[in-house]
Amino acid sequence: MCEMTFREINSKMVEATVVPGQRLFSQRGAMLAYRGEVAFTPNVQGGQGGVMSMIGRRLANEDTPLMTVEGSGTVLFGHGGHHVQVIRLTGDTLYVEADRLLAFEGTLQQGTMFLGSQGGVMGMVRGQVSGQGLFTTTLKGHGAVAVMAHGGVFEVPITPQRPVHVDPQAYVAHHGDVRNKLSTALGWRDMVGRGSGEAFQLELSGSGAVFVQASEEKL
Repeated sequence: MCEMTFREINSKMVEATVVPGQRLFSQRGAMLAYRGEVAFTPNVQGGQGGVMSMIGRRLANEDTPLMTVEGSGTVLFGHGGHHVQVIRLTGDTLYVEADRLLAFEGTLQQGTMFLGSQGGVMGMVRGQVSGQGLFTTTLKGHGAVAVMAHGGVFEVPITPQRPVHVDPQAYVAHHGDVRNKLSTALGWRDMVGRGSGEAFQLELSGSGAVFVQASEEKL
């Protein structure tokens, strides 16, 4: 796959190069303009994730089909005026909310992970606080992903010696060999129904990086 499939035009727009024999996937409504012979078709399976990925997204109330983008030309992607960040994967796995995906290369394998299985109660609390589901989308392999956020994105490295604590509502995505857990001074009953993530923190440890957004607004 070409190294420059996604090129950042400005903070809210990326240009994607589409070549014959290679597919891209994008969120519905993300195409702003295109040049050349490019076709857009709904894809309910969402890339290489297959049926289980589709079922996972249905359970997570994320059954809006992605668009398959094929042909020869260039496409401008953006959505809702959100900040766009391009993340390049070199064999590891990116964990990202499905509604934050703008577009990604077809070389990446998509799956769905139940957050509770990785971080205990974290997924439940994030669902309560941010309105996001208990499922998150995984993208694995070699390729590029364009994700959306509010007010800009900063990549914070995670090392074994230095875990990172993030407000759950500021979290955008993470990649690498990373474990997550919730740390808080409050009991579970106190946390339910609170409107702010400041009552607790998401602790990410291991080796990798986390992407944090500048604003806690929901998408």
